[in-house]
Amino acid sequence: MEARGVMGALPVFRWRLAPDGYATRRQLRARGLRPGGQDVAAQLERPRRRRGPLVAYLYRVEKAKPVRPMTPAKWAALAKANAARRTCPTCGRDAGYVIPTSLGMCVTCAYPNECAA
Repeated sequence: MEARGVMGALPVFRWRLAPDGYATRRQLRARGLRPGGQDVAAQLERPRRRRGPLVAYLYRVEKAKPVRPMTPAKWAALAKANAARRTCPTCGRDAGYVIPTSLGMCVTCAYPNECAA
């Protein structure tokens, strides 16, 4: 357990050496939790050779709250957003996959000669 830092600042731990009771947002989410409005409690730093260190913020697990359940309205909004990502703006058809942003249209509209063969 190595912590360093300035008095009054966040405790800083080396990568993979955070004590029990701290978790990142992803780790909280994997446990079905969220930070719940709490401030960042500590941070991890992973040194790198030519750039500044990688930083991960940690939250207290005991202060975390359960993830809010999805409401029917949120499910409907998510379904509508995903349908919009699959709809080709050129031909208006559901492509069956998310339209690549690099093309901006379905593959059939982007490459009409190659898909017709």
